[in-house]
Amino acid sequence: MNLLKKQGFYNSIILYIGTALGFFNLIILFQRFLTAEQIGFFNLIIAVSLLITQIASLGFGSVIVRYFPYFKTDDKSHNGFPLYVFKVTLIAFLVIVLFYVGGKAFFFKEKTGSNSASLFYKYYYFIIPVALFTLWYNLAETFARATFHNIFPSFLREIVLKLLTSSAIMLIFYQVIVYQQFVYWYVAANGIILIILLIYITKLNLIKLSSVSAMVKTQSPEIIQYGLYAMLAGGSFAMIQNIDTLLLKVFSGEAAVGYYGTFFGMAMVVSLPAKALSTTSYPIIANAWQSNDLQKINKIYKKTSLVQFLIGCLLLIGLIANWQNVLFLLYKPQYANFYSVFIVIGLGFLFDITGGLNGAIISFSKHYKLVMYILVGAAILCATLNVILIPKLGMLGAAMAYTGTMFTLNFTYWLYLALKYKLQPFNYQYIKLIFIAVIALGFGLNLPYCFNFYADVALRSVGIATVYLGLCYVFKISPDINEFMRQIINKLKFY
Repeated sequence: MNLLKKQGFYNSIILYIGTALGFFNLIILFQRFLTAEQIGFFNLIIAVSLLITQIASLGFGSVIVRYFPYFKTDDKSHNGFPLYVFKVTLIAFLVIVLFYVGGKAFFFKEKTGSNSASLFYKYYYFIIPVALFTLWYNLAETFARATFHNIFPSFLREIVLKLLTSSAIMLIFYQVIVYQQFVYWYVAANGIILIILLIYITKLNLIKLSSVSAMVKTQSPEIIQYGLYAMLAGGSFAMIQNIDTLLLKVFSGEAAVGYYGTFFGMAMVVSLPAKALSTTSYPIIANAWQSNDLQKINKIYKKTSLVQFLIGCLLLIGLIANWQNVLFLLYKPQYANFYSVFIVIGLGFLFDITGGLNGAIISFSKHYKLVMYILVGAAILCATLNVILIPKLGMLGAAMAYTGTMFTLNFTYWLYLALKYKLQPFNYQYIKLIFIAVIALGFGLNLPYCFNFYADVALRSVGIATVYLGLCYVFKISPDINEFMRQIINKLKFY
């Protein structure tokens, strides 16, 4: 197994374990040991720190990937490029923090008395260290990835941080700590994984913080320009993913953020097949553009879109059909009133993964800057829809804003590729697949409830998967899926 395949294999395992841990924290521990307001504030910590990080980074995550090979040296000083990155982003971070600190009075100028009880108001400044630790961690991780050491950083972020969060929740359960100490713990946990990563990088001698060379200073204007483009693209996507959380806090309060964030985290499961496929597909797309092989690009585009839609539909209808079991896991009876919110968000993720590699295909082309303009437009649309819909419909309005934005974003990508390059992934198989999904969902919803939770989850899920995949196999929806299923059938025959 070569280096890239090895890293891809282990990173995939880490991603799935991390997703399972995050799901366990959000669906099991948080719901039983935290209030909806406390869960909402935890989501706000992540959302606000992510937005600060995206802006303060100035797109230097992409800058490192692009420019590190040019500045790389054997003595590990890399022409002072690492120090340059940390200096520029620290200055940007301090500027953002000044606005953030000054923004507290503006943000909470209305209803000061009621806001004083808000967890966001009480712990407003704790988000600053979380954002700083996240910023430095992301930059250090990108340098590690650029030197082909990305397994351990992924392990720290995806598994260690979530285990530390789990342990803090258990301490709350055993009344060793209270929620305020949990906030301190989470801030410290982000600092701990950063320190461990910096020690790891130092031990392996991957980079040194030496003085910035004239070579880097000469390239600085070009670097900053490229970084700002990447920041606008990455920041816009981060806004699409998090603006609903912030505006729900403004219009509805932290409890609504807690319920909505839980549904959003559940619905993210639908996007897992896209994350797995993109890891192996991106290099193929990049290489195909180098030779202008549109036929290969279209082939990959069609396969990934269909497979992602097929698996995404199965995951979504499985969660919908198991709604009674999901509500049992969520523990809080209030979730039953908002289950439609989950369905709408799930459709948003399904729209996104059905687009396949559309955004990546444009990003790897010579018209890559178009992605930035499309994402900025999508972020503006998302913010506008949230401002209009949340006051009227609450969480459902936020869900509709997100789903409408993801549909519009992917439709725009699709339209551009169809008109400009004649790249088109969709055919009649999608219509057949929609009917199959409806049939499997109807089957799952109409199954009588089994004698207990575990048995019902198992039987209902297996029944849905059997109907769904069986019909997909019979109607030959995807050659790749059929070939995979034939291999399984042949192995079962052998045994």
